[in-house]
Amino acid sequence: MTTQTPSKIRIEKLVLAKIRGFCAGVVRAIEVVERALELCGGKVYVRHEIIHNRYVVDELRKKGAVFVEDLNEVPEGSWLIFSAHGVGPDVVASARARKLKIIDATCPLVTKVHLEAIALAKQDYTIFLIGHRDHVETIGTLGEAPEHMVVVGDVKEAETITVPNPEKIAYLTQTTLSLDDTREIVAVLKRRFPKLMPPKKDDICYATQNRQNAVKAMVPQVDLLLVLGAPNSSNSTRLCEVARSKGIPSHLIERAADIKDEWMQSVKTLGLTSGASAPEILIQEVVTLCKERYGVGAVEELETVEENEHFGLPTELVKMIKDKKTA
Repeated sequence: MTTQTPSKIRIEKLVLAKIRGFCAGVVRAIEVVERALELCGGKVYVRHEIIHNRYVVDELRKKGAVFVEDLNEVPEGSWLIFSAHGVGPDVVASARARKLKIIDATCPLVTKVHLEAIALAKQDYTIFLIGHRDHVETIGTLGEAPEHMVVVGDVKEAETITVPNPEKIAYLTQTTLSLDDTREIVAVLKRRFPKLMPPKKDDICYATQNRQNAVKAMVPQVDLLLVLGAPNSSNSTRLCEVARSKGIPSHLIERAADIKDEWMQSVKTLGLTSGASAPEILIQEVVTLCKERYGVGAVEELETVEENEHFGLPTELVKMIKDKKTA
């Protein structure tokens, strides 16, 4: 990053959310691609962005990963990694038909939702899937039992949706939703369908919850919040929405260069956090810019909870590592 030209605007303090950036599922997904590049030999293909962050994807592309949206772009017999967002059984079947060697980097918390959907469908439940219908995670989950699932995107849809048997219904959720929005949707569904069965365990992932709660703790202290993340990152977008719902302006940025002086005109204390797929190097890029351009003197971290979750590598990759060691 180039040295910044100082601005006349002065920001007194930058408050950083200590809970920010990579979650365990993202760390695992990136490691899956990096290990596969070491072990597989030749090209390794990844269906969809492994996580929703352009910087991370570009870095992996430089190392040799090839990202595709259509499996027809993958030569038969090649190595294929499924992204952290998960895929439906139709995609798995297509990959197998092309004799692709699959490594599944789906986040275990997304896999949990898939398994719940399969189990409920086998019991002939109608399943409300609360989520954004065009998001890749929701599309993948819906694919597990499309004849049993109905996507509910907002309160308005929750108020009007109908089901064939209101005595046997359940709900699941996308893992990266707004806690508050989801709570409102569920409240409407429970009012309309008293027999509605919840998930055995909350589907919204721990990282999404922790980052949203950190923003809620931060907004009373700041004049504006910057969220580092990709525009197609659901959990990052939700962080902006949380701040705005509390009356604090917020902007989603992909890099420090996206920051505009006009946002900072009356800002004395600036808040900064990042979504679960944004690397720490980009946070530090923003910190450096704020110091050089806006003369930020104090940088403080706001601590809420600690995270120590860790997910193991996919079994197919573990076997490859073991085989290499014993070769």
